[in-house]
Amino acid sequence: MKTWKSRPVPELPGTMPAMFLHETTQNRVTALPDAESASLYVCGITPYDATHMGHAATYVAFDLLNRAWRDAGRTVAYVQNVTDVDDPLLERAIRDGVDWRELAAQQTALFQADMEALNVIAPDQYIGAVEAIGWIVPQIQSLVDAGLAYSVPGTGGEPDGDIYFSVDAASAAPHGDSIDGPWWLGQVSGLTAEEMLPVFAERGGDPDRPGKRNPLDALLWRVARDGEPHWDGAALGQGRPGWHIECTVIAQRFLPEPFTVQGGGSDLIFPHHEMGAGHAFALSHVQMAQHYAHTGMVGLDGEKMSKSLGNLVLVSKLRADGVEPAAIRLAILANHYRSDWSWTDSLLSNAQHQLSLWRKAVGQAPEGSATALLAEVRAALAADLDAPRALAAVDHWAQQALSAAPGAPEPSGRDEALVSDAVEALLGVEL
Repeated sequence: MKTWKSRPVPELPGTMPAMFLHETTQNRVTALPDAESASLYVCGITPYDATHMGHAATYVAFDLLNRAWRDAGRTVAYVQNVTDVDDPLLERAIRDGVDWRELAAQQTALFQADMEALNVIAPDQYIGAVEAIGWIVPQIQSLVDAGLAYSVPGTGGEPDGDIYFSVDAASAAPHGDSIDGPWWLGQVSGLTAEEMLPVFAERGGDPDRPGKRNPLDALLWRVARDGEPHWDGAALGQGRPGWHIECTVIAQRFLPEPFTVQGGGSDLIFPHHEMGAGHAFALSHVQMAQHYAHTGMVGLDGEKMSKSLGNLVLVSKLRADGVEPAAIRLAILANHYRSDWSWTDSLLSNAQHQLSLWRKAVGQAPEGSATALLAEVRAALAADLDAPRALAAVDHWAQQALSAAPGAPEPSGRDEALVSDAVEALLGVEL
């Protein structure tokens, strides 16, 4: 699947200091590997609705990581999927009376346009679930052959043959709090089985499905139903893959084992990233990722933002209303990526004012001021992607540039260029 077009990233003098990122599995900030290369997988959208601010905040957050790594001289391999066949997509297509493939293509294109507008660096591999089915089927079969997955008989009018991942068979004894040892249920999320059950039911699981060996076993292959799209699953039968195995197979095909960082919203910690980690270890006996990092949830005026509530702030709608994407990006960056926050009119207004202030100030960049600002922004991003701290540094620099006292250094074209390049390369904001 084609991805969007990335803008050139300016090269900067010097380099990013050692980087630290919050590790979900340990609930603490930890050092990232100091290596020549880095790899990143960020779970993509299910394309049945336009890009809302929660989506945008996640992809902007991990874009900061991508930019920081590149500034540190790393070669970055970045992969993202798009779940272009799944129950929510099919349900929306039926509701709207459109072909599910048409809806997926339309919404994927809109998402890509939003990402390009927000200056998010495109992934090197952008893979749809449909195009990955041929890779997924043999991996599911290998889990069945190894006794780590099983078929469930049909009940209540459902057909025989749905394949489930056995969390009991795949789990190993805990090895402290390390992500380096074998996988066990709860390794990524830290939840107990009792805590998992209601979350599993809420987030696409089916704990009450008759015939499952454990209520928390995750669907790997859904055999064909009347009226649903399906593909050849060889010995699995006609059907389509479950959600979690999709990301696992795509990541293992295109990234090292383990890859550096698995990213996504905090609502993906369980079950999606938990089960994905289990699938990965069961398939390769190697951990899915070295580190797990997650973004907070985004609300609207203090209320949870969700498609079911109909209170989404859509990037495409803001763009259509004439809001500059750079201001939208600044509004997102005003919040630390791990925090839960709310979109408000004042947040956007402040970002628009901030952008205007920076653009005025960059033409007045005092001679010798850019190097210190660059160091401050780098230090902020190296410390768990602290974008609000980075923005505060640019704010302070801008205020100083616009209120220069008599006798202060004269404006410098070199400093103007370096500040502009630094803000674009590291924060993704064009001045």
